[in-house]
Amino acid sequence: MAESKVSDELWDEFHLLVNMTSRELEDWLRTNASSETTEALPEDAGEELGAQVVRILGKRRADLTDDDISTMERVTIRVRRERGEDLDPVAGDAHWRHKLMSVGHDPLKPTGAKTF
Repeated sequence: MAESKVSDELWDEFHLLVNMTSRELEDWLRTNASSETTEALPEDAGEELGAQVVRILGKRRADLTDDDISTMERVTIRVRRERGEDLDPVAGDAHWRHKLMSVGHDPLKPTGAKTF
């Protein structure tokens, strides 16, 4: 059995923060990309990163590449930067919510956070 290159901590954190299914994220990316108000923001690169998240969600842990692991790190950092430790469902403004949704985190959905 091949040993996974991704740490348990990153695996768990990514799957905690990415609370949209691959189907929901694919649908969102398609809808968002077709919006009349879509702007290409290089620093966000939401659609590209979101597509990478969809691919990761469809993989087994043992099949993750170094690029996948890097993407998982980027997504967890981005979501934590925007959300902090409080992962309770919150509306926020539409731009903020849509930016998070473009990487698989819907702030209106519960994350399934573990209680300690």
